[in-house]
Amino acid sequence: MRIAVVGSYGVGLTMRVDQLPGAGVTVTGGEFSSGHGGKGSNQAVAAARLGAEVALLTAVGRDSFAVQAHDLWREEGVAADNVAAVDASTMVGVILVDASGENRIVIAPGALEKLTPQVVDTFEDEIVAADLLVTGFEIPVPAARRALQLARRHGVRTLLNPAPAPAEPLDDELWQLVDILTPNESESALLTGEAGLASPEACAAAIRRRYDGLTVVTLGGAGCLLDEPGRQPRRVPAVPAPRVVDTTGAGDAFTAALAVALVRGDDLDAAVRFAGAAGAHAVGVAEVIPSLPRPDDIAALLAAD
Repeated sequence: MRIAVVGSYGVGLTMRVDQLPGAGVTVTGGEFSSGHGGKGSNQAVAAARLGAEVALLTAVGRDSFAVQAHDLWREEGVAADNVAAVDASTMVGVILVDASGENRIVIAPGALEKLTPQVVDTFEDEIVAADLLVTGFEIPVPAARRALQLARRHGVRTLLNPAPAPAEPLDDELWQLVDILTPNESESALLTGEAGLASPEACAAAIRRRYDGLTVVTLGGAGCLLDEPGRQPRRVPAVPAPRVVDTTGAGDAFTAALAVALVRGDDLDAAVRFAGAAGAHAVGVAEVIPSLPRPDDIAALLAAD
């Protein structure tokens, strides 16, 4: 069960406050923490915790953040031999979390801007050896495209987590390189460039006009919408979260768990339920890496549902 991830690594600098400040307002009394982040790295760690053999490609600087990143990947069993070290700062994300657990994030990409298609080419052997490629848009779109192209060339299934959604709609070639798409509700509305889409079902229908793979639109506490070829789109209820503390890592936990479940051969409904439980666990734990579930965490939530 091998998964290749081409994605981001960064450091999350998190401030928790009772209420997010408005423009020109200073709020005191917050609690600060720092930790590992980047959607690609988060997904790689989550997939490894759930039993996959994972290889990661990203780009980091030549700084202390990069040293800490390699320590994390070694501890979590993520193969990071191909990670590029470049002359730029490691990505940093500043995260504000309010009392309800909702978050706002600002990112300085740094080293990720030097993750080029040529760097992705050095990862081809890992993609060839994988059962599934996972990538997303926290890295430059040309790098994600190249990863998808290599996977398609070698018959490797692909999963695109289009987060954050790119400024421009996906072109026809990119759509044809994707087998599994996992946007959240806002991303699903942006991917097609069609204005005025009023519901996840309308977004899924717009995506279907461009794309013939599987779409799983995550809807937070409302569960998700499945649109698979040959069937009508259908809603799948959420696995209840016992509490909501921090939603930051939930999407990454969901995507990684879905990838693991599909690679090991779960049917789609079981895979989505497994992924939903991963996301439900993640929202109940502060900070991303501590929130990423292990198999027993997911089993406990599924048993209680």
